[in-house]
Amino acid sequence: MNPKEILAKIAEETATCEKCELHYSRKHAVPGEGPADAEIMLIGEGPGFHENEQGRPFVGAAGKFLDELLTLIDLKREDVFITNVVKCRPPGNRDPKPEELAACSDYLERQIHAINPKVIVTLGRFSMLRFLPNAKIGQIHGQAMSIRGRLVVPMYHPAAALHQRSLKPIIEADFKKLPELIQKTDTIIEYQEEEHKRKDEPKQLSMF
Repeated sequence: MNPKEILAKIAEETATCEKCELHYSRKHAVPGEGPADAEIMLIGEGPGFHENEQGRPFVGAAGKFLDELLTLIDLKREDVFITNVVKCRPPGNRDPKPEELAACSDYLERQIHAINPKVIVTLGRFSMLRFLPNAKIGQIHGQAMSIRGRLVVPMYHPAAALHQRSLKPIIEADFKKLPELIQKTDTIIEYQEEEHKRKDEPKQLSMF
Protein backbone atom coordinates (compact mmCIF):
# COMPACT_ATOMS: atom_id res chain seq x y z
CA MET A 1 0.00 0.00 0.00
CA ASN A 2 1.11 3.56 -0.63
CA PRO A 3 1.26 6.10 2.27
CA LYS A 4 -2.21 7.48 1.58
CA GLU A 5 -3.71 4.01 1.62
CA ILE A 6 -1.88 3.14 4.84
CA LEU A 7 -3.24 6.24 6.57
CA ALA A 8 -6.75 5.43 5.37
CA LYS A 9 -6.36 1.89 6.71
CA ILE A 10 -5.25 3.20 10.11
CA ALA A 11 -8.24 5.56 10.20
CA GLU A 12 -10.52 2.62 9.46
CA GLU A 13 -8.95 0.51 12.19
CA THR A 14 -9.11 3.21 14.87
CA ALA A 15 -12.81 3.78 14.16
CA THR A 16 -13.62 0.30 15.49
CA CYS A 17 -10.63 -0.26 17.78
CA GLU A 18 -11.30 -1.95 21.12
CA LYS A 19 -7.72 -2.33 22.34
CA CYS A 20 -8.31 -0.23 25.46
CA GLU A 21 -11.14 1.16 27.57
CA LEU A 22 -11.24 4.48 25.72
CA HIS A 23 -13.51 2.97 23.09
CA TYR A 24 -16.36 2.79 25.60
CA SER A 25 -16.82 6.57 25.62
CA ARG A 26 -15.73 7.17 22.04
CA LYS A 27 -18.09 9.00 19.72
CA HIS A 28 -15.56 9.38 16.92
CA ALA A 29 -11.99 8.19 16.78
CA VAL A 30 -9.52 10.91 15.80
CA PRO A 31 -6.77 9.24 13.77
CA GLY A 32 -5.37 12.50 12.45
CA GLU A 33 -5.42 14.43 9.21
CA GLY A 34 -3.10 15.95 6.67
CA PRO A 35 -1.18 15.08 3.50
CA ALA A 36 0.49 11.69 3.31
CA ASP A 37 3.73 13.37 2.23
CA ALA A 38 3.76 16.13 4.86
CA GLU A 39 7.21 17.41 5.80
CA ILE A 40 5.99 18.38 9.28
CA MET A 41 4.08 16.08 11.62
CA LEU A 42 2.52 17.52 14.77
CA ILE A 43 1.77 15.07 17.58
CA GLY A 44 -0.41 16.13 20.49
CA GLU A 45 -1.79 14.27 23.49
CA GLY A 46 -5.34 13.14 22.79
CA PRO A 47 -8.71 14.28 21.48
CA GLY A 48 -10.85 16.59 23.60
CA PHE A 49 -14.59 17.17 23.62
CA HIS A 50 -14.85 18.89 20.24
CA GLU A 51 -12.46 16.46 18.60
CA ASN A 52 -14.52 13.51 19.85
CA GLU A 53 -17.62 15.15 18.39
CA GLN A 54 -16.12 15.86 14.97
CA GLY A 55 -13.50 13.15 14.54
CA ARG A 56 -10.84 15.75 13.71
CA PRO A 57 -7.75 16.81 15.69
CA PHE A 58 -7.30 20.24 17.27
CA VAL A 59 -10.67 21.79 16.43
CA GLY A 60 -11.30 23.45 19.80
CA ALA A 61 -9.71 26.56 21.31
CA ALA A 62 -6.24 24.97 21.30
CA GLY A 63 -6.73 24.13 17.64
CA LYS A 64 -7.53 27.74 16.82
CA PHE A 65 -4.28 28.81 18.47
CA LEU A 66 -2.43 26.07 16.58
CA ASP A 67 -3.77 27.47 13.32
CA GLU A 68 -2.44 30.89 14.37
CA LEU A 69 0.96 29.36 15.13
CA LEU A 70 1.11 27.75 11.70
CA THR A 71 0.25 31.10 10.12
CA LEU A 72 3.32 32.59 11.80
CA ILE A 73 5.49 30.38 9.59
CA ASP A 74 3.34 30.76 6.46
CA LEU A 75 1.73 27.35 6.78
CA LYS A 76 -1.85 26.17 6.87
CA ARG A 77 -3.38 23.18 8.59
CA GLU A 78 -3.58 21.47 5.20
CA ASP A 79 0.22 21.63 4.88
CA VAL A 80 0.99 19.47 7.93
CA PHE A 81 -0.13 16.16 9.37
CA ILE A 82 -1.74 16.51 12.81
CA THR A 83 -2.41 13.62 15.16
CA ASN A 84 -2.19 12.55 18.83
CA VAL A 85 -0.55 9.79 20.84
CA VAL A 86 -4.00 8.37 21.61
CA LYS A 87 -6.77 8.38 19.03
CA CYS A 88 -9.79 8.38 21.35
CA ARG A 89 -10.73 10.93 23.98
CA PRO A 90 -9.76 10.16 27.58
CA PRO A 91 -12.89 10.80 29.70
CA GLY A 92 -12.90 14.30 31.15
CA ASN A 93 -9.70 15.03 29.23
CA ARG A 94 -7.72 13.16 31.87
CA ASP A 95 -4.16 12.01 31.19
CA PRO A 96 -3.96 8.91 29.01
CA LYS A 97 -3.04 5.80 30.96
CA PRO A 98 0.08 3.74 30.15
CA GLU A 99 -2.01 0.90 28.74
CA GLU A 100 -3.89 3.37 26.51
CA LEU A 101 -0.66 4.83 25.20
CA ALA A 102 0.60 1.32 24.53
CA ALA A 103 -2.61 0.35 22.73
CA CYS A 104 -2.29 3.29 20.32
CA SER A 105 1.48 3.10 19.92
CA ASP A 106 1.39 0.93 16.82
CA TYR A 107 -1.04 3.26 15.04
CA LEU A 108 1.25 6.24 15.60
CA GLU A 109 4.36 4.31 14.61
CA ARG A 110 2.74 3.23 11.36
CA GLN A 111 1.68 6.81 10.64
CA ILE A 112 5.22 8.08 11.17
CA HIS A 113 6.65 5.35 8.96
CA ALA A 114 4.09 5.99 6.19
CA ILE A 115 4.46 9.78 6.15
CA ASN A 116 8.20 9.83 6.86
CA PRO A 117 8.12 13.51 7.89
CA LYS A 118 11.21 15.67 7.83
CA VAL A 119 10.44 16.93 11.32
CA ILE A 120 8.19 15.81 14.16
CA VAL A 121 6.89 18.50 16.51
CA THR A 122 5.69 17.10 19.81
CA LEU A 123 2.99 19.16 21.49
CA GLY A 124 2.90 18.61 25.22
CA ARG A 125 4.36 16.22 27.73
CA PHE A 126 3.00 12.86 26.59
CA SER A 127 4.10 13.10 22.98
CA MET A 128 7.48 14.46 24.08
CA LEU A 129 8.03 11.53 26.42
CA ARG A 130 7.51 9.08 23.58
CA PHE A 131 10.71 10.36 21.99
CA LEU A 132 12.48 11.93 24.97
CA PRO A 133 11.62 9.78 27.99
CA ASN A 134 13.93 11.57 30.43
CA ALA A 135 13.51 15.14 29.22
CA LYS A 136 12.00 18.17 30.95
CA ILE A 137 9.82 20.29 28.68
CA GLY A 138 10.84 23.50 30.43
CA GLN A 139 14.47 22.86 29.52
CA ILE A 140 14.27 21.62 25.95
CA HIS A 141 11.19 23.23 24.37
CA GLY A 142 11.93 24.69 20.97
CA GLN A 143 15.20 22.79 20.58
CA ALA A 144 15.70 20.46 17.62
CA MET A 145 17.20 17.06 18.26
CA SER A 146 18.04 14.13 16.03
CA ILE A 147 16.50 10.97 17.43
CA ARG A 148 17.22 7.75 15.61
CA GLY A 149 17.92 9.79 12.50
CA ARG A 150 14.74 11.88 12.67
CA LEU A 151 14.42 15.56 13.64
CA VAL A 152 12.21 16.04 16.71
CA VAL A 153 11.27 19.42 18.19
CA PRO A 154 9.47 19.33 21.56
CA MET A 155 7.09 22.20 22.28
CA TYR A 156 4.49 23.14 24.85
CA HIS A 157 0.94 22.11 24.02
CA PRO A 158 -1.06 25.04 22.55
CA ALA A 159 -3.62 24.54 25.33
CA ALA A 160 -0.95 25.50 27.86
CA ALA A 161 -1.08 29.09 26.61
CA LEU A 162 -4.83 29.19 27.18
CA HIS A 163 -4.34 28.43 30.86
CA GLN A 164 -1.02 30.19 31.42
CA ARG A 165 -0.84 33.30 29.28
CA SER A 166 2.84 33.83 29.94
CA LEU A 167 3.55 30.76 27.81
CA LYS A 168 1.96 32.21 24.67
CA PRO A 169 4.96 34.31 23.52
CA ILE A 170 7.27 31.38 24.34
CA ILE A 171 5.25 28.99 22.17
CA GLU A 172 5.08 31.56 19.37
CA ALA A 173 8.84 32.06 19.49
CA ASP A 174 9.42 28.31 19.37
CA PHE A 175 7.22 27.95 16.29
CA LYS A 176 8.99 30.79 14.52
CA LYS A 177 12.23 28.78 14.77
CA LEU A 178 10.83 25.84 12.82
CA PRO A 179 11.67 26.95 9.24
CA GLU A 180 15.31 27.55 10.14
CA LEU A 181 15.54 24.29 12.08
CA ILE A 182 14.18 22.34 9.12
CA GLN A 183 16.79 23.89 6.86
CA LYS A 184 19.53 22.78 9.25
CA THR A 185 18.38 19.18 9.60
CA ASP A 186 21.75 17.75 8.64
CA THR A 187 23.59 19.74 11.33
CA ILE A 188 21.42 18.74 14.30
CA ILE A 189 23.32 16.57 16.75
CA GLU A 190 22.01 13.23 17.98
CA TYR A 191 20.09 13.41 21.24
CA GLN A 192 22.01 12.02 24.21
CA GLU A 193 19.49 10.67 26.70
CA GLU A 194 21.86 10.59 29.66
CA GLU A 195 22.28 14.37 29.42
CA HIS A 196 18.58 14.96 30.00
CA LYS A 197 17.68 12.86 33.02
CA ARG A 198 14.51 14.01 34.76
CA LYS A 199 15.70 14.59 38.32
CA ASP A 200 13.07 15.48 40.92
CA GLU A 201 10.83 16.97 38.27
CA PRO A 202 7.55 18.22 39.75
CA LYS A 203 4.33 16.81 38.33
CA GLN A 204 3.21 18.81 35.30
CA LEU A 205 -0.24 19.36 33.91
CA SER A 206 -0.85 17.12 30.91
CA MET A 207 -1.23 20.13 28.61
CA PHE A 208 2.40 21.04 29.25
